Amino acid sequence: MQSKQVTVIDHPIVARDLSILRQSDTDTAGFRAAMGRIATILAYFSLKELPLREVTIQTPITKTRGYEIDTDIVVVPILRAGLSLVDAIINFIPDARVGHLGMYRDETTHEPVDYYSNLPGGLENAMTLVVDPMLATGGSADDAIGFLKKQGAKNIRFISLISAPEGLERITKKYPDVSIITAAVDEKLNDDAFIVPGLGDAGDRYFGTS
Repeated sequence: MQSKQVTVIDHPIVARDLSILRQSDTDTAGFRAAMGRIATILAYFSLKELPLREVTIQTPITKTRGYEIDTDIVVVPILRAGLSLVDAIINFIPDARVGHLGMYRDETTHEPVDYYSNLPGGLENAMTLVVDPMLATGGSADDAIGFLKKQGAKNIRFISLISAPEGLERITKKYPDVSIITAAVDEKLNDDAFIVPGLGDAGDRYFGTS
């Protein structure tokens, strides 16, 4: 699936590693390793259209043309599961700044509850990458994007490992200016608002607290 707003990555490594992540008997070490590999591919696709500025560099032989990234990058993980996707991005962009948004899901309403925020300044001039492995109902993503826009962010991309159709519909309709990069679109949400077939709780499995 490719559209102007949503990019779903079709790659054999992603397919292999998603299978590892989905398996209920994958241990914490295996889960982290597979997550790290997919996160690197997600980061690559998320950063494909970065603006460049031309500079002059000195090689051992002569001066020549080179390039630098021509925008600030701010990575905002939705705590805590979003932390699993941060390192892959800052490996590409070591000077990226990292903010944090803390949310948890109310087990009754299935809606996000905010409990923490810490964001760098200058969001209005930066590319802001919001990262969360699971885009389920879209509640946390909606809350995070809306909050960031109120703080001045204009160029926002949302990066997820697995998305549900319900979450994609919610975000694409409400925020048509936000690009979404995901590794898979699953079948649906169940009655408890978990993605089906999904992989369970990404945060618990990544941090070994399940």
